[in-house]
Amino acid sequence: MTDRHDDTGWIEVICGSMFSGKSEELIRRLRRAKIAKQKVVAFKPKIDDRYDEDDIVSHDDRRIESIRVGDAVEVLDFVGPDVQVVGLDEAQFLGPGLVEVCETLAESGVRVIVAGLDQDYLGRPFEPMPALLAVAEYITKTLAVCMKCGKPANRTQRIIPSQERVVVGASEAYEARCRHCFDPGEPLGEEEAALYGSARRSTRGGD
Repeated sequence: MTDRHDDTGWIEVICGSMFSGKSEELIRRLRRAKIAKQKVVAFKPKIDDRYDEDDIVSHDDRRIESIRVGDAVEVLDFVGPDVQVVGLDEAQFLGPGLVEVCETLAESGVRVIVAGLDQDYLGRPFEPMPALLAVAEYITKTLAVCMKCGKPANRTQRIIPSQERVVVGASEAYEARCRHCFDPGEPLGEEEAALYGSARRSTRGGD
C-alpha cells in the first residue's frame, strides 16, 4: 500500500446474524460505488468457499468479484493509491489485524465497508468485530427472521453437532434465531457454561 495524502476516509460496519443480509448490503454499497465510477476492491477470507471460491456471494445469489486473502494484513498488498473503496466480507475470519488494517485504510482516505458476524454460535462477541465496532464511524445492525417463530432474529443457531468455534456452513449447519428461541447448548468449558446459564436465568426469569 502506498502512502496517501487524501482526506480521511471512514469505516462502515454491517453486522448481525447469519441470513440477515450482511453480504447483500455489502454488495449493494460496493455496486453503488462502482456506478459512481469509484475504484473499488473487495476481499473475502480464503476459508469461505461456500458459494464461490472467488466472488463474494450472498445467500440470495447476489455476487461481486473479490480477492481471497488469508488474513486482513494481506489486504494492504492489493490496495494501490487509486483505490477509493475497500469491501471486506466475513470479516470475523480475517484475524486480529483487522482493526489496524481498517484504521490504516481509513486514515489514508479510503472508505472501508466491512460485513461480518458480531456473535459466534454461543452468542458471544466474535472477535475482532467488537473492537472494530468501537472505532467505526457507521454501524448497520441487520436482523434475520427467526426460523422457529418468525420474529426478528439477531443470533445464529448451530444445528449440527460441533463445538469448534469456526465451522463454515450455510443453511445445512445454521439457522437464524431470535433471543427467545436461541439455544446455544453447552459452551466449551464447564465454568463458562455455568456463568452463561446463570446470566440467562437471571434475565429471563428461569427456564
